[in-house]
Amino acid sequence: MAKKNVEELLITGGKSNELRMKYDSIKTKEDFVAAAAADGYDFTLDELDAVLKESGDSFDLMGNPAKKQIWWK
Repeated sequence: MAKKNVEELLITGGKSNELRMKYDSIKTKEDFVAAAAADGYDFTLDELDAVLKESGDSFDLMGNPAKKQIWWK
């Protein structure tokens, strides 16, 4: 179920500019997981890492302005 929560956040972020901007400003994965929990997306750091590894996505910021390359469309 937690994996589904990670995927739901990544899909929602892919559709919502506002959500992407909020989460793109978060620097660490720990803070990202905490913010997600506050928004109702309950998952662990290990579960986030597992989904990102499966999808081949990177948590690193890229571009100018810097954005995470994790959002699914």
